Amino acid sequence: MSTENTPVASNFIRNIIDEDLASGKHRSIVTRFPPEPNGYLHVGHVKAICINFGLAEDYQGSCNLRMDDTNPEKESDEYVQAIKEGVAWLGFKWNGEVRYASDYFDRLYDYAVELIRAGKAYVDDLTAEEIRQHRGTLTEPGRESPYRSRSPEENLDLFTRMRDGEFPDGSKTLRLKIDMASGNLNLRDPVIYRIRRAHHHRTGDKWCIYPMYDYTHCISDAIEGVTHSLCSLEFEDHRPLYDWVLDNISIECHPRQYEFSRLELLYAITSKRKLNRLVTEGYVSGWDDPRMPTVAGMRRRGYTPSGLRLFAQRIGVSKSENIIDMSVLEGAVREELESGSPRIMAVLDPIRVTLTNFEAGLTASRSAPYHPHHPEFGEREVPIAREIYIERDDFAEVPPPKWQRLTPGGEVRLRYSYVIRCDEVVKDANGKVVELKCSIDHDTLGKNPEGRKVKGVIHWISAQHAVEAEVRLYDRLFTEPRPDAVRGEDGEYTDFVRFLNPGSLQVVTGYVEPVALELPPEARYQFERIGYFVTDRHDHQPGRKVVFNRTVGLKDSFGK
Repeated sequence: MSTENTPVASNFIRNIIDEDLASGKHRSIVTRFPPEPNGYLHVGHVKAICINFGLAEDYQGSCNLRMDDTNPEKESDEYVQAIKEGVAWLGFKWNGEVRYASDYFDRLYDYAVELIRAGKAYVDDLTAEEIRQHRGTLTEPGRESPYRSRSPEENLDLFTRMRDGEFPDGSKTLRLKIDMASGNLNLRDPVIYRIRRAHHHRTGDKWCIYPMYDYTHCISDAIEGVTHSLCSLEFEDHRPLYDWVLDNISIECHPRQYEFSRLELLYAITSKRKLNRLVTEGYVSGWDDPRMPTVAGMRRRGYTPSGLRLFAQRIGVSKSENIIDMSVLEGAVREELESGSPRIMAVLDPIRVTLTNFEAGLTASRSAPYHPHHPEFGEREVPIAREIYIERDDFAEVPPPKWQRLTPGGEVRLRYSYVIRCDEVVKDANGKVVELKCSIDHDTLGKNPEGRKVKGVIHWISAQHAVEAEVRLYDRLFTEPRPDAVRGEDGEYTDFVRFLNPGSLQVVTGYVEPVALELPPEARYQFERIGYFVTDRHDHQPGRKVVFNRTVGLKDSFGK
């Protein structure tokens, strides 16, 4: 299934855009995707990316990619590059060059000066803790700072000296003068600048004061001519501050903010702080570990851009809770892989089978299609030899009811090859089955045996032609649906790392068809009867080392 041919569902944001265009309020739309470069993109960002870039595409508008880089202590060029790479890999193009909030630091400073001169901002000497104490609660109004009545001239002098590095970090802030009794805590004189001597990844040491997100974000939108500022629902209470800032500075453009529900994916976490902890404390191999819900991790696991876009389309856009089970994501990925992935055979837990009546020159190989519904994918030769491997799970000495695979004295068809009968079971000193001796019915190549039915079909690999592969079997990273929302008996949240799935990664040595040796990195294939796999983006070396990652099984089997 291709997302390109799927009808676009209407939603409240599309309705707003339709009305704005029909009324002439806007001739075209401009959106933006504004991540903070303090971590890698994750599955929650995929939803926001598909909304912002997708709407711009559908309405022939434009979407800016802007790094909201106002917190230099946590930001880096590594994250910037990962964000750019992630958006491009998902198939979207941003308008012009990548933009940065730091591009606007001079203008943001000038607007702050304008607010000070208008008596709408003041320099405060309260500490961060004192500001919190003065802020009040949802039921109690805040208290005004004793420094709130400073004159514009004094505030401008102090703010200039803040910029020039005269005061220690954290000793002063610049706050908006709005309403300490407001029912919306975001309007109780929010801090818009703080002193922080930190090296910035783009501006270096030019600044020792940095603007806060709420102040920076709305002005950046306005500078860029954004028409529809789309963000997740937790910013709904911030919208009055967004509007207040733009209403009180001399800027012509006034974007409108609209909020949609954020994605909550079960069996995953989407907090960059918590994801960073998994990386720094070594619970995963990095931001691109295939178990991570990051774009880089999902890419390395073998998810496709079209599968992620299909997922985003299916979960929709609304203001209601968007709690989605992991199976929905995996189902969308599986659906996209089914049509586009060639098939090969692989054996991951092998038993050696000796074909006792194999005859060179008589026992023949066959070609097989790479995909049953896509002849354009071509075919390959599936060689056979005296010794082959089959999956251990495809043999049972004492078969359960309705068993249709191999048993002592039973028959089964080898995929694309002959019917074989198990004549002898060989075990080691511990009683483990180490070899099966089987005979071939040479009259069954490409046709059914005469006088009997053989229902079972199993996959296999010629031992002589098999290519050894490192196969990484990935599963869900957590055993709990909401790992960071579990409370203990004391009512406190349990540390989410306690719910890491110990079986989230198993590494096995398997055997695959010879074609795998020459595959490039990021080649997606279905292992017949097993699941979808991808050659590892970094560790797979064509012609030298074969490394496959399991993307997703043929069906959802988590917890079974």
